[in-house]
Amino acid sequence: MSEQSTSHPPIRRLVRKEVALLTGLLFFGIVLMPIAIYMIGQAVFGSYGGHGYGDFFGTLSAKLRTGDLVAWFLVASPYLGWQCLRLMAFAWRATRKL
Repeated sequence: MSEQSTSHPPIRRLVRKEVALLTGLLFFGIVLMPIAIYMIGQAVFGSYGGHGYGDFFGTLSAKLRTGDLVAWFLVASPYLGWQCLRLMAFAWRATRKL
């Protein structure tokens, strides 16, 4: 094994890790986050204009299927937030070495 292959993980392991992270955070964004949004919205603003959570989730999933960018941003926000935190940590470590 060369020195380079031991200092960096193989690309397959990195890709597998990123795909697992994306899958898990998309699951959170599609399944769990809408439940929290609905419950908090109901507690703060009152009842939803539709017919409960099923109508809320149906509206959200319809917007996802039609490609609404705001709905996709909402669903992808856990992954995007995690990537922003990773980027800030990388920048913090890079500037600390200067």
